[in-house]
Amino acid sequence: MRLPVNAQGLLVRSSLLDAGHSPAEINARVRAGDWLPVARGIYLPEAALSEEERTVAWRRRAAVYRYRCLAQAAGGPVLSHQSAAAVLRLELLRPDLTRIHVLSGRPTGGKIQRRRHIHVGDAGGTEVEVDGVVLTGPARTAVDVAAAGTFAQALAVFDAALARGVTREELAEVLEQRRRPGHARTRFALQHADGLSANPGESWGRAQIIEAGLPVPRIQVHYVLPDGSDAYTDYDWEGRLVGEFDGVEKYTRLRRPGESVADVVLREKRREDGLRALGLDVTRAIIADFEHDRWVPRVHGRLERLGLLR
Repeated sequence: MRLPVNAQGLLVRSSLLDAGHSPAEINARVRAGDWLPVARGIYLPEAALSEEERTVAWRRRAAVYRYRCLAQAAGGPVLSHQSAAAVLRLELLRPDLTRIHVLSGRPTGGKIQRRRHIHVGDAGGTEVEVDGVVLTGPARTAVDVAAAGTFAQALAVFDAALARGVTREELAEVLEQRRRPGHARTRFALQHADGLSANPGESWGRAQIIEAGLPVPRIQVHYVLPDGSDAYTDYDWEGRLVGEFDGVEKYTRLRRPGESVADVVLREKRREDGLRALGLDVTRAIIADFEHDRWVPRVHGRLERLGLLR
C-alpha cells in the first residue's frame, strides 16, 4: 500500500487512516521502529534516512530533529537559529536539539519553553521556504547561530555556510546589521572561517588552535603519495606537519562498495604511511582530544620540535 507522505516527507496519522491503514498497524510500525514519531500523530519513515543517518548516531539525531522542525513548523511560525540550520542542512557543532527555535514576529514575547524557544523579532525579509516551511535564510541563520554560541560553534557554522555557497560578504553584512553581545568574537570567527572545512569536528580543532594563538593551519592541502594516489589533509602547517581528524563517521563515509570498516582502517594507515614517506610529520585527533584539551598541547609540542613556532 502506497504511503501518503506529505510535502515534508512525513506520515500524518489521519492521512494513514484515510488511506486504509488501521490504528493497530500504525502502532505496530511505530513499535518496530519503521515509523519514528516526530510530533503528535506525525511519523518519519525510517527508510527516508540515508545509510549514514541510520548508522551514525549523531547524524541520526540531527536528521530526526530536522524532521521534528518540519513537522511542527508547517503552516506555523518562521523557523530560526538551530532549527533553520537543521532544515537548511548547515552542520553545527554540538547544537541544542531539545527545542524548536521560532521567531515571535514581534519586538517582544520571547520565551523558552520545554520544547520550544521563541525568539523576539521577525525574519526581516531574509525568509526562505523549504519543503513548505518558512525559515530564516542561510546567512541570517548562520549569524544567529554564531552569535548565540561559543567561538568554536561560530566558526563551525560560518565554515558550513561558506561551504554551502553563502558568501563572506553576505555574512558580514548580516552580522553588522544584527549586532549582539559577543559581536567581536563572532566577527573574529568570520575572519577565520573557511568553506573547505569538511565537518564541524574539523572546525572545532581549528578553533582551538586559533584560540591558543598557534599558527593557523591550511586545510585540504593536496599531496600526491608515492603510490600515485591523491591525499587531502585536514590540517597542514607549512608542508611539514599534518593533522588528521578521525571523526566517528569517517570510516563509514570512506567505505567503498564491498569494503569493511577494517579495510578502510588499513587504507587510511597506508595513506598515513604515504604522507610520512613524503617527509611529513603526522598527528591524529579524535573528538575526545578536543573535549579533554589534548589537541592543543600535542600540536604545540610538534610545532615547537619542528621549529614552526614564531
